[in-house]
Order: sequence, then structure tokens, then C-alpha cells
Amino acid sequence: MSGRVDERTDAATGGAQEHPALADLARYPFLSALTERRTRRIPHGFSVNAGPLSHESGNDPAPLSRLEEAILVTCVTGITGVTTHDGPLVETNGLPELGTPFLNIMARTGSSADNAQATHFFMINDDGIFLLRAPRGARALELLRDLPPRWGDWSEADWIAYADECLVRVSDRRLDFPREWPYYLGWNNQASNVAGTTVFFPVVDCTTQYINAILILLTEPGGLRPLFLDDWRTFHPKNFVEWIAKVGGGLGITPKIPYHPIGGLDRVRSGYVSADSQAPLGFAHTMRTDYEAHFYFQNLMLLGQAMGLGGWIHGAVFPPYIWQQDDAKGWHGLGFRMQEPKKHRKWPPVPASQPNPVGIDGILESLTPPYVSSMDEAVDRVVEAKYAADGAAYGNEDVFARSYRNRDDARAFLEAGTRFGPDEIAYTKEICNYIWDTYGRFPAHVDAFYTPGMWLQFSHLELEYYDRFFDPAQYTRQAAHDTLWHG
Repeated sequence: MSGRVDERTDAATGGAQEHPALADLARYPFLSALTERRTRRIPHGFSVNAGPLSHESGNDPAPLSRLEEAILVTCVTGITGVTTHDGPLVETNGLPELGTPFLNIMARTGSSADNAQATHFFMINDDGIFLLRAPRGARALELLRDLPPRWGDWSEADWIAYADECLVRVSDRRLDFPREWPYYLGWNNQASNVAGTTVFFPVVDCTTQYINAILILLTEPGGLRPLFLDDWRTFHPKNFVEWIAKVGGGLGITPKIPYHPIGGLDRVRSGYVSADSQAPLGFAHTMRTDYEAHFYFQNLMLLGQAMGLGGWIHGAVFPPYIWQQDDAKGWHGLGFRMQEPKKHRKWPPVPASQPNPVGIDGILESLTPPYVSSMDEAVDRVVEAKYAADGAAYGNEDVFARSYRNRDDARAFLEAGTRFGPDEIAYTKEICNYIWDTYGRFPAHVDAFYTPGMWLQFSHLELEYYDRFFDPAQYTRQAAHDTLWHG
């Protein structure tokens, strides 16, 4: 991380006097953060061409300090404790309820579907592009044990050391694209991603939770367990029995099935799934995994307000450009591997017909080939991660028991809470293999890494511009920032 030189910051990492801004940040009222949160776009050193409201800056860009960036990094990677399993273990019909839906037991600041923690942020500043990799497994437990329990008690050295551990360098230069359509939209092409700013860009892994959500749906009772359909392919019966199943609903055999049933109709006839309960893959899209990113955006905006920084959520460089690096075209993006889909005589809808961003080799990899040998392995890895004895989820009683008063209660929950059985695992593999074999990518109805298409830029504000044109009540916290944070 790079930033303006702050002698107090550098000294604090060696144990010198504590930074006064930390105590002030801990005292800042939450309701004030809510009511004073605003979009503030113009960074220090930026000139605005706006006719009669133009401003010519005489300042140099002023990057965030190491401490400022460290606090923001921790907001999206920090471990806040462990989850609480306060749900039922028996369904209203008296059958066992799945007690092990979560992918992670460790807690973070953003609410997450089945605690998938599938959102990964990239941080972009003058020093380059960084993946923010949250600690997991045994290392997460060590940090939870060794660091002070509340962030308000952290020293400057704690913040910086934690954030530095989360940084994985992707590039030694800032993300860069031509400042025009189709890369940037509207006035974003001027003040977005400019020198001195720090930008947070989320991507969502839609492979792990996609598999986990299918497994969860298949734990429903037999009469409700869904038949998965590929709603991009119509169902063409291959024999008389399947023809009756498709068109003969009035004969009392089974309702019409207009789309391709994954696994054929054998599972319907066996009673394992119900044709009355259908799960079209297109309807599932991201399996709701993407909403986590929006919680982190709000958390970051409120934190930026509390710190007195300018914050601006806006449209990022558009996919698919942002995934790629091509110097000949002036594209310096994230450097994802773009996996070509299977060629079809009649192309399926987007995104299945388009290259799939599957990961950055050795840095951020999804559960899809080439990072797994097969979709069978992908499913096995999800199950193993949840139930392995040396993991950080249901197989590790030391982790799971942390939210309980009595360890025996934690053990009783784990013993009573149902797990995925062989039938759920087998059908999930069948579904995942069908997607891969049919489209040459996984998933097909959404990208392996999905982005909401937004990013959040932080900056020190060009206060001369705001002082000239705006009501001081619009930026009181920002006006006080330099004195408090930079002396």
C-alpha cells in the first residue's frame, strides 16, 4: 500500500505513541454515519471542468495512508467472531431439518448467503492491484485468539499488520483502460480510478455456493425435493414413457415438463424428486450469492464517512473488459483466465455463449476446470470443506463450539443436525456434470466469477473545490480529516 508520508503512522508500527484518529473513529456515532453519508467524488489534486462551476486544482494527488487503507481493508476481510446456530433442527412436518447449511463458521462484517463468504475484493491504488484475501481455517482462529477482541482496542500496528497479511499483489500498476465508452460510462471516465484514489472492486465466486445451494435444496422431503431443469433447452422426449410424462398430465401420471429435466425422468419415477417441484437453473442465477457484496459496499461507505474520507460508489469498467489484460488494446484489468465455452450450432443465451472468467491462476480460483479435475471433484471439495475434521466448519468442534456457553450443547447440535447424504451428493454431481458437458463451462446461467459492476472509490477530498461551491454542512467530517489523521 502506498500513501502520503505520515511520520506518526510509520512510528506507530514500531510501538511509538498511538494515533489519535483511532480513538476518535471508535467514538464516532453510528447514527451520524448513517445521516451524514454522502457521495463525494472529487479527489485531492483533481480539476473540474464544469463551466461556471469549474475548478482548477493546484494540488498534487494525496493517496490514503497505510493506516487509512488498512482500516478499509479490514472492513471487508476482518474476522468478527463465529456464527450462531440458532435455528431449528426439526421441520414443521416433524422430519429432520438440515442443520449444516453454512460454508463457514467464522463470522465477517457482511451478511452472506449460507455464510458463503464468496465476495472477494480487489483494491486498486497507485501502487497496483491487490486481491484482499481474508484469513481462513487455522490462521483465522489464530488471529481471532491473538488480536484484541474489539477493533476499537486495536493499535495502529494491529491494523496495518492485519491488512498487510491480506494483500496479494496482482499487478504493480493501477488498473487502466481508455477513458471512453464502452469501458467507462458518462462522467465516470474523468474522476474514476484517478491518481491518489483507492478503489475497492468486488467479484463473487458463484461456484462454491452454487454447489452448496443445490445440495441444500435436495435435502427437502421427497414430495418437495425439486427436479432441476435446464430452462434454456426444451424437453424432447426420447421414448413413449417420457412422452406420456411430458404431455399426459391429464392422465394423472405427472405434470408437463416443458424444459429439459436434468437426470432425465428416472428420478421422478423413482420418487426421489417431484415433478411438481421444479428448479429452473436460469431462475437461480447467482443463487443469491451476490447480495453479500452490497452489504460490504454499505459497510465501507459508513466507515469512510466515519473516517472523513470521500466515498463514491459508481459503475466500474464494464465486463468483460475489466477481467482482461491486453496491452495492445490498452486494457490493463484484473488478469482473469477467460475460459472459452463449448461451441453450439444454436448458441445459448448470454452468458453461456461467452468466455467465462474462472480465476487468476494461483491467486483466486473457482471450483471449475481447470482448477478441478472434474465437477465430481468440485462437489467433493464443497462437502469436504464443510465436514472435514481439520477444517473450520462443522467437522471441527473447537470452531463450532465457540458461540455456545456449554460445549455439550454444541456437540448435541452437531450430532442432531443432518448432513448431506449420498443421494444428494450423487444428484448434485449429475447436475454439475450436465452443465459442464452441455455448455463447456460451470456454471452456465451465470459466470463463475460474477461482478455487480460497481466499485467504491475513496479519496482525500479537494477541499478548495468544496469550500468554494458547497454548503460546509455537506462535508464537516471531511473538512476535519487532515488535522485529525495527518496532523
